[in-house]
Amino acid sequence: MKILILEDEIPAQMQIKRLLAKRYPEYEVLATLGSVVNAAAWLKEHEVDIIFMDVELADGICFELFNMVNITSSVIITTAYESYALEAFKVNSIDYLLKPLEEKAFVKAVDRCVKMKENYIYSQDIVTKIITSSKVYKQRFTVRLGTQIFVINITDVAYFYAENKSTYIVTKDKKTLLTDLTLEGIEGQLNPEIFFKLSRSCIASISSIDHITKHFNSRLKVQLNPSFKEEIFVSRARVPDFMEWLEGNTST
Repeated sequence: MKILILEDEIPAQMQIKRLLAKRYPEYEVLATLGSVVNAAAWLKEHEVDIIFMDVELADGICFELFNMVNITSSVIITTAYESYALEAFKVNSIDYLLKPLEEKAFVKAVDRCVKMKENYIYSQDIVTKIITSSKVYKQRFTVRLGTQIFVINITDVAYFYAENKSTYIVTKDKKTLLTDLTLEGIEGQLNPEIFFKLSRSCIASISSIDHITKHFNSRLKVQLNPSFKEEIFVSRARVPDFMEWLEGNTST
């Protein structure tokens, strides 16, 4: 977890850091600031998970900050005064701690922030999975050849490739057919669990991968079946994604 301490009193700064070091040594304090203006400028360039925010700062009240920058971090208000509780509630702070900070209350507040972040990430993952799992992928393509129209089922496709501004479908029984679609347009309609863009000019089905060999500069050379007329290499930058795809660890 990344932490910002917004506090202008050094003893209070030190107490927060001591409690963090004692109870959450793995957490990282990215900055300690003492003014609203400095905090606004810093938050426009950085992101943190938790902000410990004193109410009365060197140049004003901390609640002014919420009108200057969009704050998505969890906020724990720390103050010596009880009179700001209503304002703290209005900005949706996670907790309101009175100075000097009591360790038990401090831990409870931090744990609440962590739990909320974990729940948010989990809910976002669920939403993403629902959206991706409900997407309908292309099941067949139509190809015109003269006055005839051929229907190619997606299960019969070995790979797609682009050449000289044209795009072709290669079937598992070695037919090569010209399509009006672009490779980019085709890519967005394919199930990413089954198809992978090996290079700028070729998208292949998992069933068309014949074998793979390591090559110079950490690249991988892919042999397709039916064989492709050019050598196909997966770049070093794409090798991790390619290996996850081979192992079935796609985001869907």
